[in-house]
Amino acid sequence: MIKVSKSARKKVSQLMEEDGFSPVQDFVRVGVKSGGCSGLSYDLTFDKSKAEEDRLFEDNKVKILVDKKSLLYLLGTTLEYSGGLNGKGFVFNNPNAQRTCGCGESFSL
Repeated sequence: MIKVSKSARKKVSQLMEEDGFSPVQDFVRVGVKSGGCSGLSYDLTFDKSKAEEDRLFEDNKVKILVDKKSLLYLLGTTLEYSGGLNGKGFVFNNPNAQRTCGCGESFSL
């Protein structure tokens, strides 16, 4: 399961509407790709359709799609949003990550 904090839900809904997506009908697609200073990086996009191989999670009124390849890397992750003085952006609290980079955008297992 992937969880979404209240602050992340609020920001996701705002950004989806700004980009022409519906927070009620459309999806947040979360994935993992090669790259970043720790080896793997997170990918966060919006999508209007679910592919057959996607796994659907819903938490805090956010519909999240995860492709089959990324699922094992992301199980148990909580998506949060930080808007404080130390930086703005989405933060992935991933219990599977053994090492993360300073910016929090990449990790390794």
